[in-house]
Amino acid sequence: MAENTQKTILIIEDELPQLKSLADEFTDEGFRVLKAQNGEVGLTMALREHRDIILLDMVMPVMDGMTMLKKLRENVWGKGVPVILLTNLSADNDQRIKDITTTEPAYYLVKSNWALRDVVEKVRERLSGPHS
Repeated sequence: MAENTQKTILIIEDELPQLKSLADEFTDEGFRVLKAQNGEVGLTMALREHRDIILLDMVMPVMDGMTMLKKLRENVWGKGVPVILLTNLSADNDQRIKDITTTEPAYYLVKSNWALRDVVEKVRERLSGPHS
């Protein structure tokens, strides 16, 4: 747990139970957690706070996750921040595949295929990798 004490994660998720579960899990693992419930607020927080990694839901009100990620990637800092997309949408549509390819998320995780523990491990893996 100690190796994550200084790491901060921004979780952008509109479903409150999912947001709480993720926030609680990462807090228990020693991360500092910031939360946003839509892409617009999440983008503002990301650009202001410069967190170590972002967990980003795709389907949200106000601004969806892919729009938020495209806008984030237009920013100098935002080009390099690791983003893990969490979604209920599989990457089986040509436009979604193109969007994923051009925005370069660290991972694209379909929520139903991953337990919270697995998401934590993917975050740890990405933060300890060569690009962190």
